Order: sequence, then structure tokens, then C-alpha cells
Amino acid sequence: MNILSRLVALFLLILALPLLVVLALLVGLSMGRPVIFRQTRSGKHGVDFVLVKFRSMNDARDATGALLPDDDRTTLIGSLLRRTRLDELPGLLNVVRGEMNFVGPRPLLPPTIAERGEAGRRRGEVSPGLTGWAQVNGNTLLSLDEKIALDLWYIDNRSVWLDLQIILRTLLVMVGGERRAVPAETSN
Repeated sequence: MNILSRLVALFLLILALPLLVVLALLVGLSMGRPVIFRQTRSGKHGVDFVLVKFRSMNDARDATGALLPDDDRTTLIGSLLRRTRLDELPGLLNVVRGEMNFVGPRPLLPPTIAERGEAGRRRGEVSPGLTGWAQVNGNTLLSLDEKIALDLWYIDNRSVWLDLQIILRTLLVMVGGERRAVPAETSN
């Protein structure tokens, strides 16, 4: 990852500080502490790192003590953060630290990468991103296999121009929500 990406992320982190404080207060008031979700994810070349983002779910459990399904634990504030992608803003810290880039495959859990074998290894050829090709082509509307296929297409076709398109499309998703828009050349 180049130093320019890290410096831009630092600048954006400082610029977004007032918004980060407001969002942290909203998360804290609606769900309590912690306001930041931390989880080990697989990065470039399979090196693990701790992903940070705003928490969007509570810890509600059933009578046996098992966590309820994600949909039942996602709060109103959490849904808004996810839909607008604002839950990812703390991830700028991951970019500053050189663990992620702005664009690339979204980082997955290490066991998920291991289960994918060669496809998982290939995903790790590039740094994971705050946003990616799968995220602007349906994201939660896609199966994991479809996301992996899109990630591999991105790796084979990445360019500055494609990254710029993904960033612009991410802004559209933030405003208009997710839509399944898998291009014909990546749906094979």
C-alpha cells in the first residue's frame, strides 16, 4: 500500500472527527458500550489484523443464552449506519495503519478464507478494502460464492480507473441503497 493512501486516510479521519464523535454518541446511547466493533480478519497474504467499525448490533440472546439472529439484533441506528456505510468510517484507521486500502475485497474471517482454498488465497493477493467490487454490485444481496467471484474478477482487472468507479458507485450506494448490479462479464 502506498503512503499516499495512508496520508489521505489520515486526512479523512481528521476531517470526519466531528461526525465520528456524533455517530459514537448515537451508538453508545442506543446500544451502550463498546461503540466500536473489533474483529480479527484476514488481510493481504493471509496476515490477520483487527478490523474496526461502529457497532451495529446489540447482544440480545434467546432463553438458552445463544445470540439471536443478526436481523433481530440490528438496531435502528445500526441499520442506518449499515445502509449508509457510515459504520465503516472507523476503518479509515485500518487504512492509516496499512492493513487495508480504500478499494479491494472486503476482509473476511480467517476460517472463511481457509475454507475457500485457492480462491481464498487469491483474494489475499491484494489488500482488503473499505469498499469493493462486490459491495457496489449487490453486497448483502449476493451469496458468498458470488462475492468471491466478483472479488477475483476485481483482482484480475484492477486499475486506478476501476477503483475510481468503485468509489463513485459506493457513494451512490450510500445514498440510494444496495442494488444487485452484477455486470455480465463478472457473473460467469
